[in-house]
Amino acid sequence: MKNVFFFLMLFPVLLLGNNDPALPSKIKEVTVYLNGAQIIRTAVCNLKAGTSEITLTGLSTKIDENSIQLAGLQAVSILAMDYDINYLPAKENPEAVGPLELRITENDTQIAYLKNTISGLEEEKQVIYANRTVSNRLSNLSLEKVKEISTYYRERITAIKNAVFMANTKINKLNEDTRNVQKQLGELNNLPDKEQGELTIKFDTAVATRIQLLVSYQVQDAGWIPNYDIKSKDMNAPLKLSYKAHVYQKTGKDWDNVKITLSTGNPNINVAKPHLGTKYLNFINGYQPKKRTTAMQKRKYVYNPAVKKITGVVTDESGVPLAGVNVVVKGSNNGTQTDFDGYFSIQTKGGNELSFSDIGYRVETIPIYSSVMNIRMEEDAQTLEEVVVIGYGTSTRKDITGAVSCVGSEDISRTLQGRTAGIKIRGSASQNWKSPKITPKPPMYVIDGLPVANFVAGDLDEKEIQSIDVLKGDNAITLYGSSGHNGVVVITTKKSATEEEATQTRFIIKKPYSIASDSDITAIEINTFTLKAAYAYFAAPLVNENVFLTTTFGDWEQYQLLPGEASIYFKGGYAGKTTIDPFTTKKEMVISLGIDPNITVTRKQNKNFKSKSFIGSNRILDRTYDLEVKNNKTIAVDLKLMDRIPISQNKEIKLDNIVTHDAAYEKSKGLLTWELKLNAKETRKKKFSFQVKYPKNKHISI
Repeated sequence: MKNVFFFLMLFPVLLLGNNDPALPSKIKEVTVYLNGAQIIRTAVCNLKAGTSEITLTGLSTKIDENSIQLAGLQAVSILAMDYDINYLPAKENPEAVGPLELRITENDTQIAYLKNTISGLEEEKQVIYANRTVSNRLSNLSLEKVKEISTYYRERITAIKNAVFMANTKINKLNEDTRNVQKQLGELNNLPDKEQGELTIKFDTAVATRIQLLVSYQVQDAGWIPNYDIKSKDMNAPLKLSYKAHVYQKTGKDWDNVKITLSTGNPNINVAKPHLGTKYLNFINGYQPKKRTTAMQKRKYVYNPAVKKITGVVTDESGVPLAGVNVVVKGSNNGTQTDFDGYFSIQTKGGNELSFSDIGYRVETIPIYSSVMNIRMEEDAQTLEEVVVIGYGTSTRKDITGAVSCVGSEDISRTLQGRTAGIKIRGSASQNWKSPKITPKPPMYVIDGLPVANFVAGDLDEKEIQSIDVLKGDNAITLYGSSGHNGVVVITTKKSATEEEATQTRFIIKKPYSIASDSDITAIEINTFTLKAAYAYFAAPLVNENVFLTTTFGDWEQYQLLPGEASIYFKGGYAGKTTIDPFTTKKEMVISLGIDPNITVTRKQNKNFKSKSFIGSNRILDRTYDLEVKNNKTIAVDLKLMDRIPISQNKEIKLDNIVTHDAAYEKSKGLLTWELKLNAKETRKKKFSFQVKYPKNKHISI
């Protein structure tokens, strides 16, 4: 009976279809790409038999028309579909907008009235001035009459000027009120532009029907930027890596309480497969310039519109800072140069890519993806003309003076060893609290920061658990009071589900979000990971005289990390920013936690050693370097100290008498490493030396 009643109620609607062809729709789901987004809207369509037409209004003006797709049609056919932009849309909130627009109209009317009043007063003032001139020419006026006329002129002119002043004051107040009302109107409409997108669809169906229409399309001016928080409570404590997405959208339409999926894909990249043809050799004109051919580079970084200022250091392949490198925001005249330490700072106005150029190096053009961008430049082999001795590694470069410069080819950062202390449970929701005689009370369970009573193993699916930490004793009581007397089990659940696809990874966010169409960033947590980390100090005084505290962690590949900016927190304090770049990391990832001024390192060339001599046609250079490290801290520390010995790339340049003492020497790369255990207040000295022999009519730089 209920079904019959429902059909009778629905029959007129199915028969007549939608009375209004302008059909509202709602955003149901959004897939946010690194650049761009896919929107899925829903709308209920009541279609009459035969052909009918509806228009979906209130859409974004930044839709890629070629990407529009329809679903949920059942037996309904699509005859035509047209996307257009309406430049005169109806107001979204007429009840609130109407009174404000009426107020602006009233203000305009009053301003026009006051301006007319001012114009009349000005005319009267001109008439008075003219009559005063005529009166002055009449000589038969009595003194009393002159006084009477003068008093009238003075009083009337004063009254006219006061009236004009008051009218202008009212006009200024009305204009200010109009501006404030216009701002309020802009907030109500919440649209940077007045126009809106509209999609008109013509249907054909044999019988009247009701469908749940799904409309999907791609939009521009949206995306997400990977961002990280790295937190460490203390030395030897595990790292907490918070993987976040900074989502932005300026599509002209708010996303209200929608399901969000983050994708590592980028639909705006050309995915056409390249074609490799045959290369034919033949003689060419000797004056024909040689064409340089390079492969299209892999797109690794995505533009971050939230970055307003960039700082960084530019180095060569060996890690030595490069001074005088030109840094330019591509497409603008906004540029700077690196200083003696390779450091640069630049505002991002005018473009979304940075270009780095220097004589003898390949031009690097990289999207502005982070506020910290450290760049390593590669030498351009086509501009090199002489073989050189280099620091550690091999390369060639000819500078503008014809002298040979000293550069390298390997990063001095190496993997560090260490162990992490602490209790960690994974894949289990309970601990064994049994005793031979007494059955103790169960621990307190805290899930995603909220205490949960009567929790037992199995209440949570193991796949939903990100990590489990166990707190005991004073630590548990300090954080949770007397409730933590029997221990606390802290469970963190996953904030998203990860789907691996052929060409992309998708993070399906469990919590719905509202993201306004403005320039603000909405931070969405993808997941938080606990990483086993090793801590050590690192120093390479050849390239930097500071001592850095570093942490190293592995197995990062499983977390689908992307290049992004990371904020570092150590011992509860902010330690600075760095960049996580999985594309430049191999087995382990090394992150600097900051500079420790309580450990110092110096590197000096031994001046007492015989440094230069000649034998026959050869010149001989002897080099000895003294390294000194001092631990001014009150605790012992582990420190890795590194330096280098040059490597020859030419048979005329020979290295002899290499003395490394107790350093670990990687001969193929010329790298020296000392693993030091420094006690509190201890000073340690190290030394190494080598000899270079080369033709005296040549020049090298070590």
